[in-house]
Amino acid sequence: MKKAVIVLVVVSLTMVGCASMNNQQKGAAIGAAGGAAVGAALGGGVWGVLAGAAVGGVAGNAIGKKMDQQAKELEQAVPTAEVKRVSEGINMTFDSSMMFEINSADLKPGYKDDLAAAAGVFNKYADTNLLIEGHTDNTGTDAINNPLSEKRAKAVSSFLKTQGVAASRLQEKWYGSSMPKYPNDTPENQAKNRRVEIGIWANEDMIADAQDGTLD
Repeated sequence: MKKAVIVLVVVSLTMVGCASMNNQQKGAAIGAAGGAAVGAALGGGVWGVLAGAAVGGVAGNAIGKKMDQQAKELEQAVPTAEVKRVSEGINMTFDSSMMFEINSADLKPGYKDDLAAAAGVFNKYADTNLLIEGHTDNTGTDAINNPLSEKRAKAVSSFLKTQGVAASRLQEKWYGSSMPKYPNDTPENQAKNRRVEIGIWANEDMIADAQDGTLD
């Protein structure tokens, strides 16, 4: 119980402080407060992973600056995706209806250009890890939604590999309908919950460069 209270206090103080900070400063503050604790409090998924990966301090600030650059390039490369800076990383969200046909895990031919553009940015910033997550809304059963979200996450991962993104950088997770981003109370919100998310954070090489002061 005491641990839970401590984590909640850390999260509250961090989030209050972040209200007046820019993206780089937010990353440094979250890391300094204890990235692992914040990540655990936020739960699983991309946002929890990104918060937990923060290193904080001067190194975290340098990583945040590098991530700001990458986020801008991703926004320009894939205007159909939502790109947000989270802590010292990036959260990229794709609308599944644009990527896949209904109940299918086959990438739409017309959307491969967007994913290829994203891959180009990922390859430029090779000192990052990528977590690819598949999500569905709450229509249908878990027996349908869970394997569908798995296949979609793996389909995106497989395509990125064909575009030169190293397999060692990629992880896949899938949650079916268990992690909605919005309440599943309207058709519009259900559509938003049918998504693929990518979390991007610094790998060991970027962290080492940031700590050495050599990160460009």
